[in-house]
Amino acid sequence: MNKDIKKIAIVRLSALGDIINSAVVLQFITKNYQNAKIEWITEEVFAPLLSLLPQLTSVHTINLKKAKKEKSLKLLTTSIKKIQKLGNFDIIIDMQGLIKSAVISRIVGKSTHGFDKSSTRESLATLFYKSTSHISYESNVVKRNAFIVSDALDFEISDEMLLNKKPVFSIDTEYTLSHEKKNVAFVIGASWQSKIYPKELIVNLCNALKENAYIIWGSQEEKESAQWIVKNSIYATLAPSLELTELVSYISSMDLLIGNDTGPTHIAWAQNIASITLLGPTTTRMIYETPKNIGLKSPSDVNILKINKNDYSIKEISSENIINTAKELLYGL
Repeated sequence: MNKDIKKIAIVRLSALGDIINSAVVLQFITKNYQNAKIEWITEEVFAPLLSLLPQLTSVHTINLKKAKKEKSLKLLTTSIKKIQKLGNFDIIIDMQGLIKSAVISRIVGKSTHGFDKSSTRESLATLFYKSTSHISYESNVVKRNAFIVSDALDFEISDEMLLNKKPVFSIDTEYTLSHEKKNVAFVIGASWQSKIYPKELIVNLCNALKENAYIIWGSQEEKESAQWIVKNSIYATLAPSLELTELVSYISSMDLLIGNDTGPTHIAWAQNIASITLLGPTTTRMIYETPKNIGLKSPSDVNILKINKNDYSIKEISSENIINTAKELLYGL
């Protein structure tokens, strides 16, 4: 352990699921570096979520996506100038491993650490690092996140530590839900259509479990699908519109979450809530499985180096398999 490290910067700009699966490292950093200040650089949209991480001293935002969308050089320049003024860090850890995150890390300072050229999809990112770590790109994403931080800071994050982690996010209050039945959340959206379990099959799950089913949505299209599910199952309820911080509290109030491979689903694992993640074009590499956080994969073969976004095999995951797994998690059957 390098006792000279007093100020650490984490660079993880996006996306939601990646940030959730990265944030677990903070509790282990603070255990080994109790007096170190930890600051995080991210896209502005994720700042509210990071405010729920008690180990962070500061959260700094950048607007790369917005600048790109609006083709605004002024917005990009303003963001860069802001992170140039953050001061000196003993180490800057790029947990994302992309060229854009590597460039941002180097703008923040010189003491940069990231994945080596054989450990990331964008090997040119390594040109911006002072030191690197090697771990197979095919490795589990949570283990990759844990390793790059522990290797950079010279301590170990073991499977036992991950299995016994504290909830990642700190919440003030939980939602008050009925406890006459079990409360089961369903995350029905995803970034790709091929990641989405069919709404007709979600109805089957709700009707078979006969518990309180809360349908979480994040866009107008998802809301319409959620409303259809509610219309077709007497057990389903439309979840309220939720900001990121509210979403963490909402999911933390559940007995079980069933969802596609997408950011909100990962919140359940982060908060030590039982979960079932449904995977079609991706694999269980994307989650950290535990006795109560289960991944159910469709029959398709997946090349993680070349994901097939036209793989709609998720619909082949049987409702019976999901129901049986849910009952085991809910009732220990």
